[in-house]
Amino acid sequence: MFLIDYIVNLSIFSLLVSIPLVIRSFINHKPVKNFPLWAGCYGGIVSILLVMLAIHEQGYTYDIRYAPVILVFAYLGPIAGIITGAFGLLARLLSSGHWDTAIIGWIALMSGFSLMYLYIKKLSPIKRTVILSVIYFIIYTITVPIIFNVFRDKPFFHFQYILFVFLGVFLGVLLIESYLKLYRLNNRLSEMYKMVEASEAKYRLIAENTSDLIMVMDKDHNLTYFSPSHEMVLGYQSSELEAVKICRFIHPDDVDLFKSTIDGMFHHKEFKSIEFSLNHKRGQWIEFESRCVPVEGENGEVEHIVIISRDISERKKAEEILLQSEKLSIVGELAAGVAHEIRNPLTTIKGFIQLYKRENGADEINDLLLSELGRIETITSEMLTLGKPQAVHLYRTNLRELVENTLELLSPQAHMENIQFNLCVTEGEFFIIGEKNQLKQVFLNVLKNAMESMPEGGTIHINLHKGEKGECVLSVKDEGCGIPEEILPRLGEPFYTLKEKGTGLGLMICNKIIKQHHGSITYHSKEQQGTLVEIKLPLAG
Repeated sequence: MFLIDYIVNLSIFSLLVSIPLVIRSFINHKPVKNFPLWAGCYGGIVSILLVMLAIHEQGYTYDIRYAPVILVFAYLGPIAGIITGAFGLLARLLSSGHWDTAIIGWIALMSGFSLMYLYIKKLSPIKRTVILSVIYFIIYTITVPIIFNVFRDKPFFHFQYILFVFLGVFLGVLLIESYLKLYRLNNRLSEMYKMVEASEAKYRLIAENTSDLIMVMDKDHNLTYFSPSHEMVLGYQSSELEAVKICRFIHPDDVDLFKSTIDGMFHHKEFKSIEFSLNHKRGQWIEFESRCVPVEGENGEVEHIVIISRDISERKKAEEILLQSEKLSIVGELAAGVAHEIRNPLTTIKGFIQLYKRENGADEINDLLLSELGRIETITSEMLTLGKPQAVHLYRTNLRELVENTLELLSPQAHMENIQFNLCVTEGEFFIIGEKNQLKQVFLNVLKNAMESMPEGGTIHINLHKGEKGECVLSVKDEGCGIPEEILPRLGEPFYTLKEKGTGLGLMICNKIIKQHHGSITYHSKEQQGTLVEIKLPLAG
């Protein structure tokens, strides 16, 4: 019968220990103010309930109320333990007699626990529990069966009682330590989750806000991940890139190189850098420089390739501009030196031929020689203009008057070649800051090129109007033979020309002058459809 009562006590005690631990698991683990005092009070309530379930034997009352007292002492210290013990003693005194035994035993246990705690407080809670349980065994054995002579002839009864108190303590330690271990594990997991979330947020922040393209490709060249920057840089939505082979977007000329490089990385596990062009959704091709990183799986084989691509279109343009500048510099120095060396002997030869013509009369050979010498003089003048720094004096200039004066200069020649000028100027003033003679040289060069492209005559349309951002636009459109589109980018390069007797320096000089005036000059043409030249210059404030 005692066994059943003790088992009921132990079961209820285990439940009462578990309840606050379970409740604590579902709320935020914030520190509770005066937690030991509240825990001592709860332990006291548990002791009261255990006293109510006490076992009565021949006028004596036996319960396991000291199991929570030992636990509270071990885990929370003497103050909380004495509070728990006081609750248990009060319940014991109210429920049964033999007050002297209960009070003296309580005082002995509280004193023994408190004194021992001073020596064991630095130990772990489990070790403190074991030592306090031994102290309880010693004090109980001395006071109850020996001093008070309670059931001295029934040692098995006392052994059974102490055993169940110890079982209660053991179950309590097991439940508390399990909770604490889970609590610490949960804290570690929470910290790990926070670190993972912070790391993920950091990399997501980088991936979603970088202008570089980040993609992950498998062995079948399928994209398994692509950064949001693809939409900004290439114009494709996420749904358009899912499970798509990257080769679909690569320029046909680069596909073979790309495939061979990637396939080699899967076999040799080497980092590679590669340049290729990707197709924008609007149709244009964008050049990218990509760093390809192989990622190995658990089996040591490369399972994915991470490709980080950067748009290098602007860099390529800058390199071309730098190369062009270097060309101009070299050509300028060379041209100035050659022109200077040629000009002096050229003047001497021309002078002797003119003298010979005056003394011996004109003939076809003299005229041809003088014509070719004149052409050489023109070339050397252009070369000197290109190579020698010109003193530039900028003044407020009426662009309309400058264009009209240039047309007047060319009108006689245009009339002889059956060419008409059609000037169209929108209303308003077109004042710019510039050097008149240099700008006139540009207009003369462009208009002469237009006239030379129409050997059978025609109309040249000149339009002057205001453009965007405070610019004025001068466009010259002829009806000549036009220029093949593939060679338009080369216009303005030194010594590159489509004319039989041209030097290619004229447009080069035009580009240089317009650039000095912070403007731009562009060429649009198709074969047999004429050529359009647009010159943009900033208006004066």
